[in-house]
Amino acid sequence: EKVNPVSGCLPIALQIPVFFALYKVLFISIEMRHAPFFGWVQDLSAPDPVNILTMFGIIPWDVPFGLALGAWPILMGITMFLQQKLNPAPADPVQAKLFLLMPVFFTIFLANFPVGLVIYWTWNNLLSITQQYVIMRRMGVSVGGGKAT
Repeated sequence: EKVNPVSGCLPIALQIPVFFALYKVLFISIEMRHAPFFGWVQDLSAPDPVNILTMFGIIPWDVPFGLALGAWPILMGITMFLQQKLNPAPADPVQAKLFLLMPVFFTIFLANFPVGLVIYWTWNNLLSITQQYVIMRRMGVSVGGGKAT
């Protein structure tokens, strides 16, 4: 069919340098240190301070570094899961299970990253979900991959 199988990786491959650059900017930028954002986020260069182990801010104690799972990483995982549900299920059952585990993995992996990066990723997911939903509706395709009625 003259289609390169790696061509599907091109959009995310183009975004990876942006993610690394944004991570570095948020990690070392002096102007971002303790710059209030919105709500509970008081420092975009630090991990999300509101997490499960503090009952989302009710219990005031410092959580060990590897155990903090904040609200923004959880929202990012939910939006990533919803974005994957808009795509047709893969035919390979192993690949389908891996796709289900990816949001969980990224939620845990990004828990200790700067919250600014996680907010960016969450909004990117939301915009992608909206874009894909609008395109699918205009093309008459349902979420499951069949024709809409």
